[in-house]
Amino acid sequence: MHTLHLSEELVRKFDKLGPRYTSYPTADRFHTGFDANSYYRYLEERSTRANNGLDNPPLSIYVHLPYCESLCYFCACNKIITRDHSRVDEYLRYLDKEMALVAARIGTHPNARKVVQVHLGGGSPTFFTADELRRLMTMLRQHFDIAPDAEMGVEIDPRTLKSDTLPFLAELGFNRNSFGVQDFDPAVQHAVNRIQPVEMVERAVLESRQCGFQSVNADLIYGLPCQTLESFSRTLDAVIRLSPDRIALYNYAHLPKRFKAQRLIVEADLPSAELRLQIFLMSMNRLMDEGYIYIGLDHFSKPDDELNKARLDGSLHRNFQGYTTRAECDLIGLGVSAISKVGDSYSQAVRTVSSYFQHLDAGNLPIEKGFELSHDDVLRRDIIMTLMCSATVEFTNINTRYGIEFGTYFAAELERLQPYQEAGLIEITREAIRVTPMGRFFVRASGMVFDSYLGQPTTSVYSKII
Repeated sequence: MHTLHLSEELVRKFDKLGPRYTSYPTADRFHTGFDANSYYRYLEERSTRANNGLDNPPLSIYVHLPYCESLCYFCACNKIITRDHSRVDEYLRYLDKEMALVAARIGTHPNARKVVQVHLGGGSPTFFTADELRRLMTMLRQHFDIAPDAEMGVEIDPRTLKSDTLPFLAELGFNRNSFGVQDFDPAVQHAVNRIQPVEMVERAVLESRQCGFQSVNADLIYGLPCQTLESFSRTLDAVIRLSPDRIALYNYAHLPKRFKAQRLIVEADLPSAELRLQIFLMSMNRLMDEGYIYIGLDHFSKPDDELNKARLDGSLHRNFQGYTTRAECDLIGLGVSAISKVGDSYSQAVRTVSSYFQHLDAGNLPIEKGFELSHDDVLRRDIIMTLMCSATVEFTNINTRYGIEFGTYFAAELERLQPYQEAGLIEITREAIRVTPMGRFFVRASGMVFDSYLGQPTTSVYSKII
C-alpha cells in the first residue's frame, strides 16, 4: 500500500486551466511564418554537424496513420473514417515521398540518420493490412538507420485485431503497444460508439505478452457520458486484473464546437464537474494502492517498467507522444498533422490529406506552420520540461548552460512559486527547485509559472490540470 493520497483540498486549491506541455512553446503558438524552408534549414544542420564530426541527438520518428473504420464520438484526433482500404496505397506512396525529402536533407552520414524510437499513431495503425505495414516499415528502414535496440511502439484498436496481427507486429520489430480501452461499461461504450468487451482486450493483452512485447499500455478516459463512480470503479477492477505495464488516465475534454464527432454525445449524460473530480481522485488513489507509480500528468507505470526507471535515473523526457524514456531526441513527424522537433524548432504538417498530397506533388515538405525558439524559449523549455518530469532544477547547472543568474533572471517567477512552496508542493533553496512527492500531481501548474506566453491571445482552449 502506498502512503501518498492525493488531497482533495489541494486539487480544489490549485486546479486550473493550462497546457499539457508536450512542447514549449505550446503548439497553439506555432505560426505560418515558419515554413518548409525553415524546416529544411534545421534538417540540413544535422547533415552539416555529422559531416564535420560533431554529434547529433538520435532521431525519434512518429508516423501518423489517420484512417479508422468507425467513429468514436469522444475522439479529438486527426482521423479519416472510411471502410475504403484502397486509400491506404496512395497514402503510403506519399509517405515514401515525404521520407525521401527528409532523408535527402539530413544526408547519408550514420550520425545524422540513426533512429532509436519509432511510434505509429493515428487514427488506427491496425487499419492497415499486414502487407501495408510491412511496406511502411521497409520504407522507413530504406530512408533511416533504425537501431537494433530501437523502442518501437504502436497504438492498437482492439476491435481491429485479427488472429495474426500481434505476432506480425512483433515480427516487424514492434516491442511496445498501447490499447485504447477508455471504459468497459456497456452504457458508456454505447454512448461513445465504441463497443469492445473486456474479453476482447484481455485476449489482446495476453497475446501481447506471449509475443514478447516489453511494455503494454492501456488508455482510460474519465468524464465520458454515463460514467458513475461505481461504473468506473468496475472498469478499474478489470484493468487492474489485466495488469498492463502502463496506464494512461485521460480527462475527457468536451469541445463540440471544435470536434464535430463530439456533437453526437448527449451533453446531459456527461458527469458533473464534482463527479469527475471524485472519479479522478478515486482512480488515482486506487491505481497507486495497486502498486502503480505515478509518473506525471496522466501516466502510471509498474515499478519495474522502464518509464519509472527513467523517472528515477533522470532520463525521463516529454514530447508529443507524452512521457518517453528517450531524452534529447530530434523528432521527425511524418504524415498529415504530424509535428516535428528538430534542433531549436518545431514544425507541423498540414491537416488534410488533399493538401498533404498537393505539397508533395510540388516536391515540397507539407509544412503548414512551426516555431523557431529563442534563447529564452530554450531556457524556459528546459526548466518546464524538468519540472514536468518531476526532476530538480539546479540553478548552477542552468546558470552555466545559459549564461544567466537564476535568482535575478527568474525573480518574478520565484515569487509566484511561493504558494506552491507554502503548500508543500515544491521546495526552493539557494541551489535548486525540487518537486515534492505530492507536488508531482501539480507539475503542470508549477511549470506554467515559467511560461512567458500565457496571457497572450491564443485560439486554444486548455484543459483543467487535474
